[in-house]
Amino acid sequence: MNFPPKNKKIQWARSTSFVEYENAVEIMNERVKQIREGNAGELVWILEHPAIITAGTSANSSDLLQPERFRVFHSGRGGQYTYHGPGQLVAYVMLDLNQRERDVRGFVRKLEQWLIGTLGGFDLAARRYDDRVGVWVDRLDGSEAKIAAIGIRIRRWVTFHGISLNVAPDLSHFDAIIPCGISNLGVTSFEDLQMPVSITAAEEQLRVQFAEIFGPVELCPPPA
Repeated sequence: MNFPPKNKKIQWARSTSFVEYENAVEIMNERVKQIREGNAGELVWILEHPAIITAGTSANSSDLLQPERFRVFHSGRGGQYTYHGPGQLVAYVMLDLNQRERDVRGFVRKLEQWLIGTLGGFDLAARRYDDRVGVWVDRLDGSEAKIAAIGIRIRRWVTFHGISLNVAPDLSHFDAIIPCGISNLGVTSFEDLQMPVSITAAEEQLRVQFAEIFGPVELCPPPA
């Protein structure tokens, strides 16, 4: 599994109040610097954001359908336009690939497998594709939709940004964009699939499945 040396535990933090996106980016930048310098350990930070649209480095302005509806933040992560908001769990993953594998594609695949395992913990079959990043499921009407998105950045082989999992967000908010540039497929959530999964239960399953793939974790206070 390529765990870190001596199975040193990865810190796992959960913010229970909404975190402004700009604040999260500032905190991640500082943590990545500390990890790179050997002054801090690896961290997974779980949170929810107030409603916002973020634009990745590949964002196409034509995919922003309702530019006045939400604030738009131009992020340094990879990917295109993404919505974040209440009812969606975001996990920012700050790992040192110098101590693991310097393999960007392999890291993304592990993130996808982490999400697939999490959904499987709720008996929800999910899948990934080679030609589109993210995790996909079938809705009740049989159509395919994305339930989790991935957007990462790597600086000197330290990762940040991460994944988002739709538990019970307002799915109409996604109408403001073409999510991840894919116009012919929609988005879904546990709530949309009529699965009564709480934010707490989803976070707990994320933690269990993460440890299976990336190594053991220890709970810690959220970064300030």
